[in-house]
Amino acid sequence: MKQKPPANKGDIIELEITGFAHDGAGVGKYEGFTVFVPQTVPGEKVRTRLTVVKKTYGKASCLEILKTHPHRTEPQCPVYEICGGCQIQHISYEAQLEHKRQQVMDHFTRIGGMEVPVHPVLGMNDPWRYRNKAQVPFGVQKGKVAAGFYAPGTHQIVNMDACLIQHELNDQVIRKVKQLAQRLKTPIYDEQKHRGILRHVMVRTGYSTGECMIVLVTNGRKLPYRQKWIEELRREFPQLKSLMQNIHHRRSNVVLGPENQVLWGREVVYDRIGDVTFAISPHSFFQINPVQTRVLYDQVAKYAALTGGETVIDAYCGIGTIALYLARHAKRVYGVEIVPAAIKDAKRNAEINRMDHVTFEAGAAEEIMPRWYQEGIRPDVVVVDPPRKGCDPLLLDTVASMQPGRIVYVSCNSSTLARDAKYLAELGYRVREVQPVDMFPQTGHVECVMLMTNVKNK
Repeated sequence: MKQKPPANKGDIIELEITGFAHDGAGVGKYEGFTVFVPQTVPGEKVRTRLTVVKKTYGKASCLEILKTHPHRTEPQCPVYEICGGCQIQHISYEAQLEHKRQQVMDHFTRIGGMEVPVHPVLGMNDPWRYRNKAQVPFGVQKGKVAAGFYAPGTHQIVNMDACLIQHELNDQVIRKVKQLAQRLKTPIYDEQKHRGILRHVMVRTGYSTGECMIVLVTNGRKLPYRQKWIEELRREFPQLKSLMQNIHHRRSNVVLGPENQVLWGREVVYDRIGDVTFAISPHSFFQINPVQTRVLYDQVAKYAALTGGETVIDAYCGIGTIALYLARHAKRVYGVEIVPAAIKDAKRNAEINRMDHVTFEAGAAEEIMPRWYQEGIRPDVVVVDPPRKGCDPLLLDTVASMQPGRIVYVSCNSSTLARDAKYLAELGYRVREVQPVDMFPQTGHVECVMLMTNVKNK
């Protein structure tokens, strides 16, 4: 018989914070009951009020810090406590990196059931203003147009004019779009009533090229004063190379709809990672921290250990970023991705970089890769970079059956990484080491690159 939680919603309890959750919240125990407390630091003792009580865990708000961690710091952002964009600005950057490494090690011990070498996290010299992409919803507050991120766990917009982890140009564009929407009396989308026009704005800024893309997300095709929007944004931003309208008429929390129209300029902007150039469309997945992307991909290349004669398969290739980055040092590279539009972008990127030894194919990796194997393709290295949920076991079975000497696993979720590492270990692969990379400073997220080798190839 399961025990009832030792406290109820609204109760005030004291507890010691002993760890971090994946979203950056502190974790503590109250009479053996797990409680998550945002904006706290492992090692602190806090007085809290329970806001959520479930069978196996609770959530609480911090009322008072009874014992303060020496690495607690004053957040630089004025809306930090109510905005959901960052979670750990209240911790010094040095301590952020230490806690992220500890989280990765804990996941491998607890979920993977293994002790593996986890290196110190590769951080940034300047962990601010790093995001090359912003996408914010619009609303109306006190009769005025508001734009900003949602408060945690809500769809309540925290109106803001600047975000300290965004590229400055992204902030400037959002402010201008907000002003234009107010001046042109553009109807703002109401998600409850499913009425209005302007839903979101998305901004992409090319770190290496300086090129800017602005995407106005609208509820349907109508955009009043379309020409005025074009003229004003072109005049304000000389960096603008692509002004797009994304048509999104469904009731949905997804930011972008399926259709894009060019209002002015190109349908893509260009950016580079190292000496590889990429065309980026509104729907393209492209890493949001350009400085750390280079660090991440260099680590992938290091683990791949290519000498020029190898065959590589990228099993979640997206628009071909990792595949093309490695192709400079490989004999043949194959990329597979289930999203056809991404494969279209990947093929275009291969042409841009004149890499005719790279093949991209749309489809499920667990279906495409066995056919490649039957056709005689024998990968020396397989790279996987799955979404947060990790890899499907069928895909891992497929990868292991091809018997590559090395598997390089890129992960944005160390809990599913540890789970998949355990699975691959049962299929004959051994974790050699894990290198975390801080792609998202001031947040609770950490990226990892893991090297596994075939135990048959000692």
